[in-house]
Amino acid sequence: MILYNVTCSVDKDVHEEWYDWMREVHIPDMMRTSLFLEARICRIIAEEEGGISYAVQYLCASEENYKKYKEEFSAKMQQSHAAKYGQKVAAFRTELEVMYQARQTDYSQAQNKN
Repeated sequence: MILYNVTCSVDKDVHEEWYDWMREVHIPDMMRTSLFLEARICRIIAEEEGGISYAVQYLCASEENYKKYKEEFSAKMQQSHAAKYGQKVAAFRTELEVMYQARQTDYSQAQNKN
């Protein structure tokens, strides 16, 4: 699996509007590509001067899906974001390979068997 992480530093004067737009427009557009399994917005707890930072994460089932996103959708999605917020949001992107994942249920079920 591939975790596509977009870290955004959002100017305080637009952060509420940006957050709503991400939830109501941008993330639904990303999910409609059918290339992502899930998406989340995380606020970065450490405070920054002049802005509020977020990690927006999208989970892809495969590297092939991520490559397809990059080839067919990435430029358009980034352009729509830049057109809406310009210099008010600084973003950098990181692609991560998920090497291991555990869930509480993995351990709860094992505990119930003992």
